Amino acid sequence: MTTVIMRTTARVVVPIILIVSISLFLQGHNLPGGGFIGGVLTTTAFALVYIAYGLDFPRVLGHEMEPAESVFEDPVVVAYRRTFLSGLAIAVGGGLVPLLFDLPFLSQTYVILHDIPIYHEIELASALVFDLGVFLVVVGGLLTVLSVVGAE
Repeated sequence: MTTVIMRTTARVVVPIILIVSISLFLQGHNLPGGGFIGGVLTTTAFALVYIAYGLDFPRVLGHEMEPAESVFEDPVVVAYRRTFLSGLAIAVGGGLVPLLFDLPFLSQTYVILHDIPIYHEIELASALVFDLGVFLVVVGGLLTVLSVVGAE
């Protein structure tokens, strides 16, 4: 059983970890960061929640779920696997789209949006799609492993 200190620390630290994770994810095509490290940090936040509140925490947030016969059929694990597969599809799709324009696999481009409130201009890179796929693969894969191993 975890202590009140651990749960309070998790409530404070998890949002900070998630904000840093999103920041690293978004700056990945220009600066160090990207989908992989953003996904690892997001998984770290989930792991901290699991440590503080237990592996059944997603069930507390969601609706009543039927108990599964095996850990691989558990609705939470199935959702993590879907996240993994969605990320894989997005990453591969992001690499294949340039082929439609007669460009090499994984070619990238960018667009600069001007007159954006607060930011003035924002650079949107096509590499962000690939990074999103990598992010979802890392989060889905690592959370599946954590859930399956943690349930054993």
